[in-house]
Amino acid sequence: MPAFRLSCLAYLGLALPASSLGLLWPSMRLSFHQPVGALGLALAFGATAEVLASTALASAGAGRLLARLGPGPLVAAGTLLVALALATEAAAPGLTLFTAGTVIFGLGFGLLDAVINAHGARHFGPRQVNWMHASYGLGALLGPLLTTALLSGGLGWRWVYGAMAVQQAGLALLLAMTRRSWDTGPVLQINSRNGPRPAPADQARNPAPPIAVTLAALTFAAVECGIESGAGLWGYLFLTAGRGLSRPEAGLAVAGYWATMFAGRAVLGPVAERLGARRVLAAAVAGVPVGAAVMAAPGPPLLAVAGLMLLGLTAAPIFPLLTLTTAARAGDRAATRAVTLQVAASAAGSAALPAAVGLTLGGGGAARLAPVLLALGLAMCALAWPLRNAP
Repeated sequence: MPAFRLSCLAYLGLALPASSLGLLWPSMRLSFHQPVGALGLALAFGATAEVLASTALASAGAGRLLARLGPGPLVAAGTLLVALALATEAAAPGLTLFTAGTVIFGLGFGLLDAVINAHGARHFGPRQVNWMHASYGLGALLGPLLTTALLSGGLGWRWVYGAMAVQQAGLALLLAMTRRSWDTGPVLQINSRNGPRPAPADQARNPAPPIAVTLAALTFAAVECGIESGAGLWGYLFLTAGRGLSRPEAGLAVAGYWATMFAGRAVLGPVAERLGARRVLAAAVAGVPVGAAVMAAPGPPLLAVAGLMLLGLTAAPIFPLLTLTTAARAGDRAATRAVTLQVAASAAGSAALPAAVGLTLGGGGAARLAPVLLALGLAMCALAWPLRNAP
């Protein structure tokens, strides 16, 4: 099985539990006797572990480590850690052990995410990179649907997490058995559809990107992934407590959000190959605050659902295209390390921002989600300005 298909499969499996937490937390917090905002504490510990895993990989020399061990064993190990985390969380009697499970989950997620993105940035084209991330969107779509069906059938959240732990363990076994299938192959040209890779002499003359550009890319990744995760995690609460949708309707709407993430990456990947990654990236960045503004606009609940769908569609290709254009900004040699640092930044944003949003919602009501996402979307547009000349 080619590395591209294994990457898609690993991402799809990882998304199932990651996208289900927002639907399960209302039941979990009752079991743990915790307030809504307590999830932020657990996410903070998990995010720290995820950032440490990604940063450690970058500090160790991601390119050398991948060349020595190969991506296959590392991806299998990350998936196995996720399975162990889910089993721990399913058996947790209280918030303390559940938080320990989120730490294990963060370690596995960070390892898997960094390895797959580092490998994909060097060996996959725009279409494949977007399809790889689209697989995460597909898994994130299936996760809420599966969770809603199981909860509606009378199963508790522990059974849902237990089933997902078994699924992840089986996937880890498959990845371990196919670990030699990660044939690295030739390194693809940087933006081959938008221009040839510079010759070695040209690369030597091309200076390293300014520190402002590097920091902007890291902060941009953190904010963008925080918006994605925040909308997916708190969208269910926003639509039920904030806009009056029933729980089954809100569950389907959240699944629809992840479906638009899948569709956006599947469709806009080929578009990026034809029009150029820079153009598609700029249009997608501009569309995120538009979607958040529609969510915040007064009106019927379906208007808020439409805004959530638009936000998901436009946010979908942003991080894949950011990683794909990294080599053009950082240089071919530094691209692998730069991508792993961006993954670490995205991990921090994916947990820190939703945790902060959770505290805001706990103090001011679920309806605050849309204005917060709008503010974050506008901040992301400002951060994209230093990156505007990226190919």
